[in-house]
Amino acid sequence: MQVKQQCHISMIHLTWLMYAGGLAYFGWRGQWVLALVWLAGVPLFEWLYIRKFPSVSRSLGYGRIVDEDAEVTGKAPVKVVLYTALGCPFCPLIEQRLEHLRQRMGFTLEKIDVTLRPDLLAAKGIRSVPVVEAGARLLFGLVTTRELAEAIAQARRVSGVNPSPGPRSRGESRR
Repeated sequence: MQVKQQCHISMIHLTWLMYAGGLAYFGWRGQWVLALVWLAGVPLFEWLYIRKFPSVSRSLGYGRIVDEDAEVTGKAPVKVVLYTALGCPFCPLIEQRLEHLRQRMGFTLEKIDVTLRPDLLAAKGIRSVPVVEAGARLLFGLVTTRELAEAIAQARRVSGVNPSPGPRSRGESRR
């Protein structure tokens, strides 16, 4: 069984609570060397985990990390918001996909870290990350470039902005 490719915000909070708890424990016990190793080692492990996640995701039950490219038909002068959390291995993947699309579609991208923003989480109904907000549409989890481009194009249509001719993607011919 494959787990949905997203991070539940409560698990991210639990991870950082365990990090702080470990620091407090080693400090309370006066084990300063272990506290320093914990202080540097846990963030280093987290960084390596996120960096190597695509190659280990399958063995962790998340399945393969796959993507589908998108046909881009023009500029989309809309605002797209990416909600992320510190420690989520899927968030950098979505951010890369959005940055690639932003260069081709010309939308505005705002990134918001919701790790310490329970007010925003409750207001938006966010329980997991990454979340992409394009117009009124929310996309949850690791979605493909094609799904992102479709949501952004839909936000452009809903906003009433006519697409300007932009760079053509592969396989698309000019008429």
